[in-house]
Amino acid sequence: MSGDRVMSIDAYRGFVMLAMASSGFGFATLAKPESVQKLADAGFQIPSWLLQTLAYQFDHVAWTGCGFWDLIQPSFMFLVGVAVPFSYSRRATEGHSSAAQFRHVLWRSFVLVALGVFLSSNSSKQTNFTFVYVLSQIGLGYPVLYLFRARSLRTQFVATAVILIGYWGWFANSKTPSPEVIDSIHSIIADRDEKFRAASKELPKEPQPWTGFAAHWNKHVNAAAEVDRKFLNRLPSEKEPFRGQKFWVNDGGYQTLNCIPSLATMLLGLMAGTVLRSSQLDRDKLKWLFLAGLTCFCVSMPLDTSIWPVSIPKCDWHFAPIVKRIWSPGWAVFSSGWTFWMLAAFYWLIDLRQWRRWSWPLMIVGMNSIAMYVMAQLMKSWVGGTLKTHLATIDAHFGWEHGINFVLFGDYPFATPLGHAARLFGLWLICVWLYRRKIFVRV
Repeated sequence: MSGDRVMSIDAYRGFVMLAMASSGFGFATLAKPESVQKLADAGFQIPSWLLQTLAYQFDHVAWTGCGFWDLIQPSFMFLVGVAVPFSYSRRATEGHSSAAQFRHVLWRSFVLVALGVFLSSNSSKQTNFTFVYVLSQIGLGYPVLYLFRARSLRTQFVATAVILIGYWGWFANSKTPSPEVIDSIHSIIADRDEKFRAASKELPKEPQPWTGFAAHWNKHVNAAAEVDRKFLNRLPSEKEPFRGQKFWVNDGGYQTLNCIPSLATMLLGLMAGTVLRSSQLDRDKLKWLFLAGLTCFCVSMPLDTSIWPVSIPKCDWHFAPIVKRIWSPGWAVFSSGWTFWMLAAFYWLIDLRQWRRWSWPLMIVGMNSIAMYVMAQLMKSWVGGTLKTHLATIDAHFGWEHGINFVLFGDYPFATPLGHAARLFGLWLICVWLYRRKIFVRV
C-alpha cells in the first residue's frame, strides 16, 4: 500500500468535517434547565448524567481538560500533515519541480490564511484581521511543514520536540503583564459580561486562574496574548479604542502564535503519513500508530494532573498545562495521542479489514474538506432557512399543525439536535453532488 491512496485518511477527514459542520447537534443546550424541563413536560425522562455527558463532550472546555469537541481541530490539522507525503510525492511523479512545488506551497499558505480571515469577517462591518481560526493556523505553519516532508522520522521528531520545548520555555520564562494591562483586561471582560446580561445571553465560560508556576498559562495574561496585544493593534479594526488600544483580548483566549505549537501537531501527522506511505507491513504501521498515541499520553498526562480522569490526593501539579485554546505544548502532545489512535482505528477498519462500504458517506466529504468547511461557515443558516420554507409548504398541504417544521425547527423537545442534523444532511447532499460530478475544491 506504499504508493496507493489510503482511503482511511479521507474517511477520518470526512468524519472530522461532518462533526464540525454538525455544530455538535446542539447537544450542549440539552443539559440546560429550560431544555430539561421541556423534555420532562413532554414525557422524556433522560438521565441527567447522560445529558451532562453530551453537553461536556459536544462543547469546548473552559480552559484545561478535553472533550470530543476539542479534538476536531487537532484532527483536522494532524490530517494536513498526514496527507503531505502522499500529495507531494504525487506531484513529483507528475513532473513538478521542487521550485514549482514550493511556489504552490507558498500560494496555498497565502490562500488558507486569507480564507480564514475572510470567513472570520463574515458578520463584521469590515475585515476582521484575526488569525486564530483553523485555516489561518494551517496556512501560517504550512511552509515549514513542507520543508520536513522528505526528512527522516528522526529529523521530524527532533523538529517537533524543539518546537514544543522551546515554546514551553518561552511561556515558562515570560513576565506577568503590568498591573495597568491586567486592569484593562478586567475592565474589558466586565463590560462584555454586562452587555451579555443586558441581552439576556449566557455569559462566556471563564476558567479559574492558576497560581504559581502554572500562572504562565492563564487566560489573557500569557506570553502569546501579550504578543497579540502588540501585533493586532497595528492592523485595522472596527472596535472602538479603549485606553489607547483597539485589541485587548480574544474572548475565547485563542492566540495568533498558536500556529507554532500547532505546527508540531501537523509534524506529528507528517510522521504518521511518512509511516503509512512506507514499505512497512500493514500490521507494523498499525502498531506504530498505536504506540505513537500511547507515547503521547505517557508524555503529556504525568505533566498536568488536571487532565487525569480522577483526582488523587496530594497530586495537583501543572508543569506543562494541557490547554487547547492556547495550543500549549502539553495539549499538542495529548491531543495527538487521540489523533494517532483515531487514525489507527480508521486504518484498521478500512484499509486492513477492507470494511469500506460504511465509510463512503465520510469519504466523499473528506475528499472535499475545504468545500465542506466553507459551506459550514457560510451556508448552514441558509440551508436551514430553505428547509423551513419548503417544509412549511408540505405541512400546509397536508394540514399538519405539528408537522415536519415543528419537529425540526419548532418547539419540539428534540428540535435542536434534529434541526442541526437536517442542516448537516443538506450540506452532505451538496458534497454528494460535487463527488458525482468529480468536482473537488483544492487550494
